[in-house]
Amino acid sequence: MLAFVILVFTRKRFPLTPLAYWLILVHCLVLMVGGHYTYAEVPLGDWVSQWMGGERNNYDKLGHFAQGFIPAIVIREILVRNQVVARRGWLSLIVISICLAFSAFYELIEWWVALLSSEAAESFLGTQGYVWDTQSDMLLALIGASMALAVLGRLHDRQIANVGS
Repeated sequence: MLAFVILVFTRKRFPLTPLAYWLILVHCLVLMVGGHYTYAEVPLGDWVSQWMGGERNNYDKLGHFAQGFIPAIVIREILVRNQVVARRGWLSLIVISICLAFSAFYELIEWWVALLSSEAAESFLGTQGYVWDTQSDMLLALIGASMALAVLGRLHDRQIANVGS
């Protein structure tokens, strides 16, 4: 809800590209579905694990992939349009680094919740007994951010050129 308020109040002063707005909507949907069911119990994750022959509901992994993929485009847009990065060669490294910083901070929040609330920790964390959950979550954010830049970079550049036109 906070993101929606920010987007409404910044729409006239700093409108984002259609790509960024659509990706933000997709991210909101992923988060709302995960929040509704808890990430370890989303039916889509169960269907995928049955189809692939696994035991773990991996919907949370989709969330962590999106945690890298979608913010990468938003961060890229903010950096490019505000001319924060003088040389484009550094842009991808800085975007990916920021995405990984957000991912690591989220993992710290998960840890703090687990320490403060031992009863609700498992449903919030959604580790499902997977010892490498934190590391794989951050790896998926890295993969998501890298893929977003590689796959959507040119389209994003064209839309950035048209913002405000």
